Amino acid sequence: MCRLAAYLGPAQTLESLLVDPPHGLYRQSYAPEQQVSGTVNADGFGVGWYDRVLRPEPAVHKSARSIWADRSFLSFAGLVNAPAMLAVVRGATAPAPVEDSGAQPFASGPWLFAHNGAVTGFRTGVASSLRRLLSAERESQILSASDSEVLFALVLDRLDAGADAADAVGEVVSLVDRQEGGRTNLVLTDGERIVATRSGDSLSVHTQDGAVHLASEPFDDDPGWQAVPDRRLIDATTAGLSTHPLS
Repeated sequence: MCRLAAYLGPAQTLESLLVDPPHGLYRQSYAPEQQVSGTVNADGFGVGWYDRVLRPEPAVHKSARSIWADRSFLSFAGLVNAPAMLAVVRGATAPAPVEDSGAQPFASGPWLFAHNGAVTGFRTGVASSLRRLLSAERESQILSASDSEVLFALVLDRLDAGADAADAVGEVVSLVDRQEGGRTNLVLTDGERIVATRSGDSLSVHTQDGAVHLASEPFDDDPGWQAVPDRRLIDATTAGLSTHPLS
């Protein structure tokens, strides 16, 4: 399993978003409180962030090390200001290997993507079924052995075909449901919008003063945090947030 955090709003340092909060992603990597499966997330870490004034594509830093062992990240986190970011601490689902290619978030063009959960039966046939639904282009770009990157490729195929981001993410959750199901908390962002699903694991959201925080677990005791009900899709920008049932 994993823990994740996403942000849109006034520029903040990665350190202030991920390391400094009392129950931020840094702490959730070794002491999660709401995680459905697993007790530690030490099988990799990644963060992607945006400066859309310079370019639409995000910068991404990923490692197979835990966040607390990633000295490179800790050295620059206090210097990087970002108005949008997505970060993940990974607890690999066995028998997936622990390697850089499996660390999230995944990136393609302007998109960042993360998956917290597991596709049921992925190692016993569902992976082949899902891969057969991919375009040759998107399947050829998959580098890791994880179910998460296959889900991202399925989302990208739908975006390539002109689907709205919320429709693309919702359709992929429904596709997994029609297979053997699983836990599919998905997050997709282009640095201006966050689309996310809660399906099988915890997810909370906090909005205030033009800022949106989305996280597997609240990172502090601010009463503004709201738990997202299960089987919901979140569509958020700095101008507002909407919630819809997953079909």
